[in-house]
Amino acid sequence: MMSKQAVMERENVTSFPEQRNNEKKIEEPFQHNDFDQNNGHKGGKKKMMDKNMIAQAMKESFIKLDPRKMVKNPIMFVVEIGFFITLVLSFVPNAFGRSSVEPWFNIAVTLILLFTVLFANFAEALAEGRGKAQADSLKKSKKEMTANRLNKSGKVEQVASTDLRKGDIVIVSQGEMIPGDGEVIEGLASVDESAITGESAPVIKEAGGDFNSVTGGTRVVSDQIKVRITSDPGESFLDRMISLVEGAERQKTPNEIALNTVLTSLTLIFMIVVITLPLFTNYLGFQLEIPVLIALLVCLIPTTIGGLLSAIGIAGMDRVTQFNVLAMSGKAVEAAGDINTIILDKTGTITFGNRMASDFIPVGQERLDELAHWVAISSLKDETPEGRSTLELIRKKDLSFNESVASGGQFIEFKAETRMSGMDLADGRKVRKGAVDAVKKWVSSQGGTVPRDLEEKTNQISREGGTPLAVAVDNRIYGLIYLKDTVKPGMRERFEQLRRMGIKTVMCTGDNPLTAATIAKEAGVDEFIAECKPEDKIEVIKYEQSQGKLVAMTGDGTNDAPALAQADVGLAMNSGTTAAKEAANMVDLDSNPTKIIEVVSIGKQLLMTRGALTTFSIANDIAKYFAIIPAMFMIAIPEMEMLNIMKLDSPISAILSALIFNAVIIPLLIPLAMKGVSYKPMSSDALLRRNLTVYGLGGVWVPFIGIKLIDVVMSLFI
Repeated sequence: MMSKQAVMERENVTSFPEQRNNEKKIEEPFQHNDFDQNNGHKGGKKKMMDKNMIAQAMKESFIKLDPRKMVKNPIMFVVEIGFFITLVLSFVPNAFGRSSVEPWFNIAVTLILLFTVLFANFAEALAEGRGKAQADSLKKSKKEMTANRLNKSGKVEQVASTDLRKGDIVIVSQGEMIPGDGEVIEGLASVDESAITGESAPVIKEAGGDFNSVTGGTRVVSDQIKVRITSDPGESFLDRMISLVEGAERQKTPNEIALNTVLTSLTLIFMIVVITLPLFTNYLGFQLEIPVLIALLVCLIPTTIGGLLSAIGIAGMDRVTQFNVLAMSGKAVEAAGDINTIILDKTGTITFGNRMASDFIPVGQERLDELAHWVAISSLKDETPEGRSTLELIRKKDLSFNESVASGGQFIEFKAETRMSGMDLADGRKVRKGAVDAVKKWVSSQGGTVPRDLEEKTNQISREGGTPLAVAVDNRIYGLIYLKDTVKPGMRERFEQLRRMGIKTVMCTGDNPLTAATIAKEAGVDEFIAECKPEDKIEVIKYEQSQGKLVAMTGDGTNDAPALAQADVGLAMNSGTTAAKEAANMVDLDSNPTKIIEVVSIGKQLLMTRGALTTFSIANDIAKYFAIIPAMFMIAIPEMEMLNIMKLDSPISAILSALIFNAVIIPLLIPLAMKGVSYKPMSSDALLRRNLTVYGLGGVWVPFIGIKLIDVVMSLFI
């Protein structure tokens, strides 16, 4: 977690994350099998595919025939142009010169080309439909509502939520909807965010902490809060969610653009070849008819991947959204698949974050009861979880303290600069608790001495994986508070999976080196940074990037914003600050820091799916070449018969069989494009071998078998 408490952890003054409802998932034992790569949370979300969606996608397939839309997909646009040409020839066979082709052949080619384009449009429309369905569910929570706005005179006036502007102050009471994105500036309330996150449990939002961000469209279920609006109409988090999950608004990723450029270049090359081919055939003494040339062109160009490329990208973003992660762009999802290093906070991510006081250890000649007394005085007004757990431990141990000593005193809040908190008592004495090295310097500055056994006992706590907090009064150190944390079950196995994927894990913690080393060893991370400050994260990210690596990290505090912005993939928690969410390129609506590991898997699945289908598409083109090229030249060049290894029935049957297979393979691959290729952690070499074996060889043999079967059927009718 990257809240104020997390800053304290980085500075060795750890504040145990509160047992809030919005941290429910973090507190539960980590289950590394609770994620289904294809459907998000197992059993958590209804699969968004129904008859209405399919019907709408079929309708969109025809709407997308508009050349102004088709031109965005150059490969399928070429197929559509071929369709229009053969359509004309179906009605006017001699429109482009004398033709000897049978009219039925022109009609057959026209219909096959039409279905080729429609199938490609259907794949894209179906992927977009899933995103639009999610957007529609979000729009239900974005409806016209009123807001209780405070005017300049401090009086409450009721206005439409659309009239709110950035900086306005509104009051939201129990049962009311929060009218816009904002920050709680006064009060504490339980907020139902199920409309956005899907979580039924309400979350606690309060002023003064890092968990003060609220989202428009959520409902207050208890108490009352005062909220400062942080966005103008149309710019809210919910508005961005709706626009981003709508597939039609998706921007193509750099890799997708690059692949599309390569495919377009291949298409242009094959167009030049086909256009100039008649010059060659005329020299040989025979003429290729226009429908045959069009059929050849369609079989030569990479129509399979061209028809599925857009759908693959949209479906990849859709899988992330189903997993309750909002990706600000497809580039972020794609980058996640190429990640080399993951920066992880220890508390709340690797450990549960429930660092509670488990023991009091006196130092020097101090007594336990005296230590307990000053521990209690330093914690009486400390509302952090550690402060409360400290008082609870005192009660459990039946230790007493004189609360009246703190009467009239002033509470000193924790600051990253001092790394301490405590009380300034009315009689002039000062009580402090905090990082051991910070307390030692504070005591020494007042002329005090450091007990000889302090370092030994501090190191002992650190070796056991705990965090020591020193307690002092003026120039005298009384002892240590022993804070304990627990590594989440299954983390070692997850990090081992990441290691097999070639991803390095770096744990960042404010603990001292001994504690950090113990936790790192238990969790199985590759590297760790002890006594980590916010700027240290930026430095390690920059260093990794300077080595040519892509870096991912998670965060939720304002102090994380620079590092989230610097990382190639920054995953912000929805429960965090507005600054963190704006700096990141992904937002986890469930506020579960461990989800970055699943996001990486989804990104890799997207890249694998695109690579696998590209391999398959190029491979099956080989079979189409063996089918259609010999068929066209066998009559004039009998020697071409030796290339007719499929023994197709006739040139006409061969051409139509190749065209039909070229069309039907697209809808057959739609489920794979939507679902994604199954990803298992393995080395790059192993992934390449599997890709070439399954989709390379498979892409060769499947068309050979499919075209032959179609030819057998065609021979019965021709």
